Amino acid sequence: MNTTLLPDILAPILTWALWQGFAWLVESSRWAKNSLSASVIRLRLQWMLKMCDRDNRILDSTLIGNLMHSVSFLASATIIILGAVLALLGASDRLHASVQGMPFLAQGSQGLMQLKLLTLGLVFVYAFFKFSWSLRQFNYCCVVIGGAPPVSASDDEKLTFAKKAARVGNLGARSFNQGLRAYYFSLTVVGWFIHPAAMIVAALMVVAVLWRREFHSRTRRALGQY
Repeated sequence: MNTTLLPDILAPILTWALWQGFAWLVESSRWAKNSLSASVIRLRLQWMLKMCDRDNRILDSTLIGNLMHSVSFLASATIIILGAVLALLGASDRLHASVQGMPFLAQGSQGLMQLKLLTLGLVFVYAFFKFSWSLRQFNYCCVVIGGAPPVSASDDEKLTFAKKAARVGNLGARSFNQGLRAYYFSLTVVGWFIHPAAMIVAALMVVAVLWRREFHSRTRRALGQY
């Protein structure tokens, strides 16, 4: 193995491990219940329970619609970014020639630059699939809300429905968060263009910022009171 390529092999592997490790911490670990996402999950169940006691559910469908607009915007933005990355990939020969000699960029072959651009593109492909799936899940949540029991229904029927509706909404929010997380970690790929070490440092900084927001932010403390 060419030892000069070792940093460029290890950097994306370590970044991927940090990305997936943080996802596990927030979504599946025993600490996940203390996260910002877990607080919102609990509030979403309360929302669905309160909705069952309202005759008019227009407010609830409007709120879901606002969520869908945010997801749709990011999905559209991701497609635009993908187009830009593909354009750079198609002009990688000129791009490689133009960056040669720049002191703050790591020097490498054109093939390595193409690999970095391809990696950046794959991150946004992943983000697009997550956002589009989130959008569909929120659509399904709207369908579930349309079948909400009447106000006169029993408490058990309302609770069963609220858990189902909240679960669908939680899955949509989880996919949205995964797509948004991909945006954060796309910044680490940008660091890779500077130097493999910059990619790892950027990944550590992203994890530190996301960890603080999930577990120690003022928003987490505020929502944790409910």
